[in-house]
Amino acid sequence: MNTKPFSQACENNKEPILTILKRAFASSTVVLEIGSGTGQHAVHFAHALPHLIWQPSDRPENLPGIALWREDAPSENLRAAIELDIDNPQQWPKFDAAFSANTAHIMSWQTAQKMINEVGKRLPKNGLFALYGPFNYQGKYTSDSNRHFDEWLKARDPEQGIRDFEAVVDVALNAGLKLIEDNPMPANNRLLLWQKQ
Repeated sequence: MNTKPFSQACENNKEPILTILKRAFASSTVVLEIGSGTGQHAVHFAHALPHLIWQPSDRPENLPGIALWREDAPSENLRAAIELDIDNPQQWPKFDAAFSANTAHIMSWQTAQKMINEVGKRLPKNGLFALYGPFNYQGKYTSDSNRHFDEWLKARDPEQGIRDFEAVVDVALNAGLKLIEDNPMPANNRLLLWQKQ
């Protein structure tokens, strides 16, 4: 069973995200990717950003799939994926920038807050955190497709769901992270960028 996992969404959004990361992570050295999923983003971004070390991470069940992508497209700056339990302080590696895509709405809100808090705690001063995904603004969906997606998520698991932009920004601010960019992305998504104060 050596079929690589594949996400069409990753394929569609990797270039628009990379455009922002090239600029945002120009001075970064080690990026922790939280929730690398299939591994497509890790391979693509590591190849395109050779000046930095890309550290993928995820739950144990996703690590073999990420390894297959890495084996198919090896890169000196792409580390082997590590297991990361957001609640386990021992599992967090050192990093000076962090990236996460499509994670905040599939984690519980409690876990999403924990992720932001841990990133805020561990980033060095001026370190950056880029978070990609759908968000609601002032409690409203930005599109019908996001509303349908949110209903589908909550039917699957009541703990899941599209997060409110204002609530996420508030949690980040309390974690010492100042929002410096809110970038519109394709398919009614956003790429939020915070800097450690």
